Amino acid sequence: MARQFDVPTFYKSLVVSTVKEARRVQDPRKKDLSPSILDFGPVRFKLARHFGFCYGVENAIEIAYRAIDEANGRRIFLLSEMIHNPHVNEDLLSRGIHFLRTTSGEQLIPFEELLPDDIVIIPAFGTTLETQQLLSDIGVNVEAYNTTCPFVEKVWTRSEKIGSQDYTVVVHGKRFHEETRATFSHARAVAPVVVVRDLEEAKKLASVIQGRESAAYFYEEFEGRFSEGFEPERDLARFGVVNQTTMLATETAEIAALLKRALFERYGNDGTSHFADTSDTLCYATNENQDATRALIDHKADLALIIGGANSSNTSHLVELCEEHMPTYFISGPESLISQFEIEHVDIHTHEKKSSTNWLPSVEPIDILLTAGASCPDVLLDRVMSQICAWYPNAAETEEALKPFIKSIA
Repeated sequence: MARQFDVPTFYKSLVVSTVKEARRVQDPRKKDLSPSILDFGPVRFKLARHFGFCYGVENAIEIAYRAIDEANGRRIFLLSEMIHNPHVNEDLLSRGIHFLRTTSGEQLIPFEELLPDDIVIIPAFGTTLETQQLLSDIGVNVEAYNTTCPFVEKVWTRSEKIGSQDYTVVVHGKRFHEETRATFSHARAVAPVVVVRDLEEAKKLASVIQGRESAAYFYEEFEGRFSEGFEPERDLARFGVVNQTTMLATETAEIAALLKRALFERYGNDGTSHFADTSDTLCYATNENQDATRALIDHKADLALIIGGANSSNTSHLVELCEEHMPTYFISGPESLISQFEIEHVDIHTHEKKSSTNWLPSVEPIDILLTAGASCPDVLLDRVMSQICAWYPNAAETEEALKPFIKSIA
């Protein structure tokens, strides 16, 4: 049986919890990716098969709130946002936790102000070896409340293993995302490292591997994204590809395949010995959420609402999948729904908040795809659905919409 985490009840929901439990009973092996349909009459919500808090996030939340309970007057700090969700982070701040840094790494509180007795929570993204050492030198126990996701640690472990076998580590990620900064730090302790953002950058790296582009080209194109002393001719001869766990898993697979082909073009049949297979490091929760979103899209709708923090990488990729097929709005929660005529949402291309009007079609029934990132509390989906239903006077009661799912559990 899967481990049950002690997550505060105010993050849980009536509606979504009932739906998730019904699907678990109906499909314990998670083979059916079809969406769950909540029919309120004039509005129907199609919920993704998988979404919301993953194992790593629930683990982090349990540890953070345990730290609050066990503080006994000691000061509590988070290195940066524990997870990328404003509702969770705002609640932690309201309980007296202080952030030491912003998500981009800007220092908010100098480490010199820390005392050995202070509690410092390591976020789910993990942290760099350098930061760990700084905290240890102060006397802070960095392991007491370390919420680093086990799947992030799995990437580090594999990076260290292939590095010890003289492979370079190629990281598919956003260079200055907290997780990629941490992975870069752990990997470069044992191996040369380079970060690629997407398939286009991977094509540029492939051209260097094949010898079509020079070392000077590499240094210019990948400035700031490779470890000190990196020599393309030497360090791109043998490598493995790992990822920031919140990236599109399909893109990671494409990047790995592209770069592997480049090795075969350079070394012929001997290319196999130059490539380390790291495909088993891909995060299961990221894969499940992305696969479920693709299945959601197949069922079509008038629009999609994706709920999550504006700086959540895994959520932005769900938005990316949906917006290719229908009007899609990346929202933080019910507060983004100004009215049935106006909505506030995030543009994943500019990273700016914007307001759109006439977002809700006047047709009935209206079908809305609904899903959320791995750091989004289920209760926010309940509130979004409730707010939208309030705009339809003839919408069915929640109990009526849940009847098919309650029957499955009974």
